Amino acid sequence: RAAPPIRVRGNRLIDGRGRRVRLLGVNKAGTEYECLQYSRDGVPPHKVFDGPSDDRAIAVMRSWHVNTVRILLNEDCWLGINGTPPAVGGVAYQDAIAAFVDRLRHAGLYTILALHATAAGSTPATGGQRMADADHAPTFWSSVAGRFQHAGTVLFDLYNEPHDITWPCWRDGCTTDQGVQLAGMQELLDAVRKAGARQPVLVGGLAFSSILTHWLEYAPRDPAGALVASVHVYDFAKSSDPVLWGVVLQPLAKQVPLVAGEIGETDCGHAFIDNFMKWADSQNVSYLGWTWNSGPRWECRRGPALIRNYRGAPTAYGLGLRRHLTALARR
Repeated sequence: RAAPPIRVRGNRLIDGRGRRVRLLGVNKAGTEYECLQYSRDGVPPHKVFDGPSDDRAIAVMRSWHVNTVRILLNEDCWLGINGTPPAVGGVAYQDAIAAFVDRLRHAGLYTILALHATAAGSTPATGGQRMADADHAPTFWSSVAGRFQHAGTVLFDLYNEPHDITWPCWRDGCTTDQGVQLAGMQELLDAVRKAGARQPVLVGGLAFSSILTHWLEYAPRDPAGALVASVHVYDFAKSSDPVLWGVVLQPLAKQVPLVAGEIGETDCGHAFIDNFMKWADSQNVSYLGWTWNSGPRWECRRGPALIRNYRGAPTAYGLGLRRHLTALARR
C-alpha cells in the first residue's frame, strides 16, 4: 500500500490523518558518485545506482521494517553538466531517481532526497564540499523541487554535511578564502519553495551535521512552516556524547521535528547505535542507518555498511538496526 503524504505540525511529522510519523530507515549511497565515477582506463560509467534498486531490492529493505530510504544526489548528474555522460546524467539521471522514488512510494516507503556531491564552476562534483556552491546548488534544488512538488511522500535534505563554516555563512552564504561563493540554507530553501514544493525540508547543522547548538537561532525562514532539524550521529562524531543528546538535541526536538539522517558506528558492533536508538525512541526522534550498500568498498568498519549482500544479510553492525526495527514493529 502506498505511503500516505507527510507534513509538519509543530514538532511532529504527521501523515494525512494527523498521525505521528517517525522516519525509521536506511541510507542508500551510490547515486552521488556512480554517475561520475570513471574507471582507471577512462571509460565513462553506465549506471546511476550502486547495487539493485528494483522492486525485489525494495522488498528486502522492507523486510527490515524500514519506512524510509534516504537517497544521496549529485548536482552535476542531476543537471547534466561538467562532463556527466548523457547516458547517466540530466534527464536519464532524473528519470532513474524519479522511478526509484515511485517504486518506494508504492511499497509504502517515504523518501528523503539529499544533496551530497557538489562543486563550483566547471569542476566535476565528485564529493561533498564544506557547503553547497552558489553556482549550481540553487538551480539543482529548483529543478528537484519542481520535479517532486506533488510527491507527498518525498522530503528534501538541503545539504548533506556542512562543515568548516560559521553559522551566519551556514544560513546566508559567504565567500571562501579561495573565492568560491557558497550558498546558504536560506537560498537553498527559497529555491525549493519558489518551485512550488511545500514538503518538509531537512536542514543539517555544522561539523558534518553533528552540531546543532545554534540551529534554532540561525534556522532559515520557511514560508511553508515545514522545517526539520537533521543531525548525523556516529561513534566518532561530535554528536556521539549522550550528554549532548539531552542538553542540545532533546530541547530542539521539543521545538521542531528532529531526524538523525545518518547513524552508525565503525567497530563492527551495535552497542553505540543501540544506545542512541533507545534514547531517540524515548524522544520520538527519527533515525536512518548508514548505509544499505554492499561490495568491495563497503563493510561494517569502512562505510559502515549495514548489509553483507543485497539479500539483506546483516553485518555485525547492521544486526543491531535490524533487531531494533523488528522489535519496534512487533509492539
